Amino acid sequence: MSTCNVISVSGGKDSTAMILLSIERQVENPIYLFADTGHEHLKTYEYVEYLEHALGITINRVRADFSQKIAEKKASLKKHLMDLDNMGRGNRRLKGFTAPMLERMIDAMEPTGNPFLDLCIWKGRFPSTRARFCSQELKHEPLDEFMRPLFKQYGTVISWQGVRADESLNRRHLPMYDVEVGQWEPEPKGWLIYRPIIDWTAQDVFAQHRKSGVKWNPIYEHGMSRVGCMPCIHAKKSELMAIFREFPEEIERVAEWERIVSKASKRGTSSFFSADTIAGNTTKGADVSLDTHGISSVMEWAKTSRGGRQYDLINAINVDDQPQCTSVYGLCE
Repeated sequence: MSTCNVISVSGGKDSTAMILLSIERQVENPIYLFADTGHEHLKTYEYVEYLEHALGITINRVRADFSQKIAEKKASLKKHLMDLDNMGRGNRRLKGFTAPMLERMIDAMEPTGNPFLDLCIWKGRFPSTRARFCSQELKHEPLDEFMRPLFKQYGTVISWQGVRADESLNRRHLPMYDVEVGQWEPEPKGWLIYRPIIDWTAQDVFAQHRKSGVKWNPIYEHGMSRVGCMPCIHAKKSELMAIFREFPEEIERVAEWERIVSKASKRGTSSFFSADTIAGNTTKGADVSLDTHGISSVMEWAKTSRGGRQYDLINAINVDDQPQCTSVYGLCE
């Protein structure tokens, strides 16, 4: 049997470099795969389409679907409400629940069709650094599900991963080749992990774009250091300031998501960023609100200088006064 090469595509510089490498090397049976989280920037979706047309390839899209899980949780909440009416608060399983709370959560259990938002509605919260369920639910599981039938068709499946050692401490010692085993029924399946650009620098990656005559994702020219969720829960203060300055509509979208997910939350409030993002903010559940902890307040904090007490007048200037290109990688030259 033959070999299948599955190249993960994010729309970012590193995964694009992998696509270009796979074409350059004429790998056997390449399959390009994009996990659509529903939380990408519009320019990224447009860029994925650009790559298809510019390179003459097909990029398969996968999206997680949480409609069934939301329906199951809604049914469970309805049962809780019935039990509360029948048995009262004495039931230990219902401790902390009230009828108005359950009714609010039940009303919120409606799928929207957006994977990221539906995941948060189902969980009743946004992901965080301590509960980073987004990557597993929105990327790994849909990608693994797509790969499952490939084992029947091909003898060997090679999964290309666009990670680089200089990105983080966790990735510094990753090997170029590895093996991963998925606990699939009726028996586990293993595939080869290949990290072809593990030793590359960011400049090596952009050099590959130039060499192949392919444009990079345009958001790199708007102050972004990475491509992915817009914004990511791990975004730095400087990145948040760049998003606020360049893409304020993304902040408005997430603010609306906060209102939706808050209704699905037991606490009644769920902020996109953790409660302790802004130094000095209370983290006590009863005192956390979208007014003080929501993404709009975080964006105001992102405008400030170190310490969060005074506005950074250099960065907090009018959007119209900003240069056309603001790249952290020197792409504007």
